[in-house]
Amino acid sequence: MNFLTALVTFENLHEVRRLCHWGPVIALTVIAVCSSMAILDSIIWYWPLDTTGGSFNFIMLINWSVLILYNYFNAMFVGPGYIPLGWKPEKEEDTKYLQFCRMCQGYKAPRSHHCRKCNRCVMKMDHHCPWINNCCGHQNHAYFTSFLLLAPLGCSHAAFIFIMTMYTQLYERISFGWSTVKIDMSAVRRFQPIMPFSVPAFAATLFALGLALGTTIAVGMLFFIQMKVILRNKTSIEAWIEEKAKDRIQYYQTGEEFIFPYDLGRRWENFKQVFTWSGSPEGNGIQWPIHAKCHQHTLTIEQLKQKADKRVRSIQYRVVEDYNGACCPLSKGLNTFFRTPCTEEPRIGLHKGETILATRGTKWWMYGDKVLDDEQTKGMAPNMAEYQVNAKLSHLCTFFSNFAEENENFQTELLYSNLDYHPLFNVCGSILAFSGFIF
Repeated sequence: MNFLTALVTFENLHEVRRLCHWGPVIALTVIAVCSSMAILDSIIWYWPLDTTGGSFNFIMLINWSVLILYNYFNAMFVGPGYIPLGWKPEKEEDTKYLQFCRMCQGYKAPRSHHCRKCNRCVMKMDHHCPWINNCCGHQNHAYFTSFLLLAPLGCSHAAFIFIMTMYTQLYERISFGWSTVKIDMSAVRRFQPIMPFSVPAFAATLFALGLALGTTIAVGMLFFIQMKVILRNKTSIEAWIEEKAKDRIQYYQTGEEFIFPYDLGRRWENFKQVFTWSGSPEGNGIQWPIHAKCHQHTLTIEQLKQKADKRVRSIQYRVVEDYNGACCPLSKGLNTFFRTPCTEEPRIGLHKGETILATRGTKWWMYGDKVLDDEQTKGMAPNMAEYQVNAKLSHLCTFFSNFAEENENFQTELLYSNLDYHPLFNVCGSILAFSGFIF
């Protein structure tokens, strides 16, 4: 098994620590409760040694448990695959189409994104899943999706066993009166099961039934979401990038046509990019088969356009009150405490007088960057800043200057083509051209 190979490899032994997290603890607890209760109840309801149906039912239960755990641990320990630290493309000229990751000190390959939880750039990153305490990406996408399919199927089977067990065990113990319903758990049944069905067993079965039904609904919905993007050869992040690309083109009326480069046209072809007989996905995580009208950097160029547009649209604020970075800061008021965003985005500690660049937010929280001397820190913070109206234009122009300085290998004409739809282009473009003299 792939996950066993990963475990016994000396340099990967530290991966076992992924189990020490609330996500895997809860997930494995639910699997253990549903599996063990389903096995015990199947013994009470349908003794496997009496009939062929009982034997088949019992074998299927064991089969579900093994397959679910196999795919779960593979998704966790095989991992998504990471871009090597300090990676750069073979052709030096391709760097102008890629984003540079300061944390990994290398360029982000197409379809890769930096995960703050894993602290690495992940190949074909879909999302960071707390239930496996790892990212879902290129190497483990098939295992993760298989787990999302098998878990609802196994829980549905377990829920059916729980219902049938309670029905058969309570049928002869329920008596109906004119205005009452009486359940006598001490009544002697006509056919005694191998194991007694007492009040604690009834309570445990009812609890397991709730877990099984809840898991079936919640995980089943996640499976359909994953399959929707897989059949289009996308990830959840790329689906969001495509949506923003369409909004950007429509908002600025640029007349561009954005074609998602990795959709091969046929769903079966897209499906085979993730699911293979060997268990290993297609590709090396860096080079990808693409649409005939696109090239390897179509999506990365769109990301650069969106990043530039995001920086242009960001609003500069000055912090007027200290904030220690707490997830639910009670000292900032009850509304800020109770309306804290349900996200794992880091909270940024702030001090009075500091500057932040907000890109989006609500009345109580804002998302953006904290401006430091040499870099910016991304995250969320309570809405406790005042808007710097006079600094807006200077910030826009400063951004273009910094963008040119930080991306020396980014050709000027590409930057112009990315930003020529902005109404302030003429002003900021002029300052950019002379940034070496003014700033």
